[in-house]
Amino acid sequence: MLNIAQYFPITDPTLIFFVVLCIILFAPIIMGKLRIPHIIGMVLAGVLIGQYGLNILERDSSFELFGRVGLYYIMFLAGLEMDMEGVKKNKARFFIFGGLTFIVPLVLTYFGSIYLLHYSPMASFLLGTIMASNTLIAYPIVGRYGLQRNRSVTLSVGSSMICLFMALLTLAIISASFNHSETTGSSILNWSVFAFKLALFLVGATLVIPRLVRWFLRRYSDAVMQFIFVLAILFLSAAFSEAVGLEGIFGAFVSGLILNRYIPHVSALMNRIEFIGNALFIPYFLIGVGMLINVRTLFTGGNVLWVVFLIAFFGTFGKAVAAYFSSLLFRLPRSAGNMMFGLTSAHAAGAIAMIMVGMRLEVEPGVYLVNDDMLNGVVMMILVTCIISTLMTDHAAKQIILEQKNHLKEEAKEADDEKIFLCVKYPEIAPQLLEMAIMVRNPKLNRGLVALNVVYDDASADYNRQQGKQLLEQLQRRALASDVKMQTQVRLASNIANGIKHAFREFAASEIIMGMHVHTNVTPKFWGEFIQSLYNGLNRQIFLIRLVQPLNTLRRIQVVVPSRAEFEPGFYRWLERLARMAGNLECRIQFHGRNESLDLIKQYIQNRHPNVRAEYTYMAHWNELPRLAANINEDHMFVVVNARKGTISYKTAMEKLPDELTRYFSGKNLMIIFPDQYGDSKDSMTFTETQHREETSIYENLLEYLKRRSS
Repeated sequence: MLNIAQYFPITDPTLIFFVVLCIILFAPIIMGKLRIPHIIGMVLAGVLIGQYGLNILERDSSFELFGRVGLYYIMFLAGLEMDMEGVKKNKARFFIFGGLTFIVPLVLTYFGSIYLLHYSPMASFLLGTIMASNTLIAYPIVGRYGLQRNRSVTLSVGSSMICLFMALLTLAIISASFNHSETTGSSILNWSVFAFKLALFLVGATLVIPRLVRWFLRRYSDAVMQFIFVLAILFLSAAFSEAVGLEGIFGAFVSGLILNRYIPHVSALMNRIEFIGNALFIPYFLIGVGMLINVRTLFTGGNVLWVVFLIAFFGTFGKAVAAYFSSLLFRLPRSAGNMMFGLTSAHAAGAIAMIMVGMRLEVEPGVYLVNDDMLNGVVMMILVTCIISTLMTDHAAKQIILEQKNHLKEEAKEADDEKIFLCVKYPEIAPQLLEMAIMVRNPKLNRGLVALNVVYDDASADYNRQQGKQLLEQLQRRALASDVKMQTQVRLASNIANGIKHAFREFAASEIIMGMHVHTNVTPKFWGEFIQSLYNGLNRQIFLIRLVQPLNTLRRIQVVVPSRAEFEPGFYRWLERLARMAGNLECRIQFHGRNESLDLIKQYIQNRHPNVRAEYTYMAHWNELPRLAANINEDHMFVVVNARKGTISYKTAMEKLPDELTRYFSGKNLMIIFPDQYGDSKDSMTFTETQHREETSIYENLLEYLKRRSS
């Protein structure tokens, strides 16, 4: 008979990668049928194919490499997706929960190990330290449910880093206590050097990385280059963290926190980062963890089962006590306690690393701090806690989703007519307009965008149409990279404004995003050839945008609101869009206007977008607009809420707007908003109210002529 055992374990790199990909592909399918979180499937598959299972694959250097990358990726994503505004508001809660979820498992495991397992005090302390730390192995479940910024998730992620930091310090103390060759003075010196290196790393990362990121993102927009740059920052930070004396996962988390505001959650770059991690690196890490687990040790004797049970019980029970007590203390719902327990109860490769340190520490010649029973118990504990963590996190995520649907009053999809319309012409600004549309859209509605390119119906129409198709195809690919659907159309028209208006109505769009006129060689007019005709003939919301640097490098949005703007029908529409943009960019937004308008804006922001950092500054008159230019930096966006003639918020001072913007705000990031003014757009044209108005009347031109003559 053919002996197939001779072909295993597989050592060919190509076949190893093929088997791993098959596991990544089929584990979620099988676990989905069994209604079990697929993360458990990855770990169990690793147990099955590893050297302690069927010995199909050898845990070669690829699992070491990809496993470490996957662990870094989990911590990096946790930092990248944290709600930083929530962190600032709940600093005390972070330290309280972090302290509890570290101390309670440590104390319970320590005394349980001494009195029930009869380990030495130092071995019990090491075991307690291992159980006090945790790995966010169930974090991908949170991402699948879109709960990354839930309060309980943010608390769990922050407390996990506090636990990790305290565990690493404790491990260093244990290791130092076994180094009998050091004097007390040299030990103090070593700790002083460690503290100095840690402070240098944190200060250097905080000061250098943001400047480096802003410099790179302003100069390079290529998607591949940006992705590689982000990964380079991640691993550089992890390497420096290890050089300081901490684990690389600490540096990975720090880099995620620093890059948090430069990679918006809805951006294509974030989509690529999450896709690569969830598709390859994180599953590789989970499979590698499973390959470390030796299930056979459970059948070697009753003592191992007893050790596994006690370690898992005391550590998990301690995490549960800390999580549920904290949720009661913070007056959070039971589902939040479930989530906090689920995320903080798992242990993975970090526990293996700590136990390996203990195996190198000699209590006396030939006797080491960690024996085989403790090693096998910790390895099996990893499997048990991973299963508990993933099941509890999945259950808690479903609870939170159901609570949100039952208690939060969400607007019905049918009641929101949002459908964003992009008008694009120039390839150099089209990607920026798309990015803006993605920032202001409502992802909960899951509605696509519409992109239009209007071409003059002249002798060059065929060539221009082909160029327009190529531009729209590029935009469509960019939109798909952000998981956003997009309809495109190239339209021939003898009048550009009419072509846009007709397409706008055909697609039943709600608002337009388009670039400002910047090509003075075509026409020197501020509004260009057709924008004035467009906003006068279409009463729906229009965004005119000029960006001189990438959106994700903006640090503040400054908005000028005209008096009586709150009486316009489109008041809350543009306010909602700006609040979404500020929230996604995690930058400050400052409103300038009358108190009557600012009070309503403040109330809306606090009720609908409480995490948006908003400021409110009184501006008595529209004539004060030029003096704001001194406070507009290169990384600010200046937003002007304009009005059409004859509307409630229109004022004659707005006629100077083109000259003032040209004179005082040249070279600045600029947005001009024409809000919905009358509700529905006018489809008819009458003798008394035409669809086209000139920017200035003949009387104004005559007055301007007389002024020039008199001077």
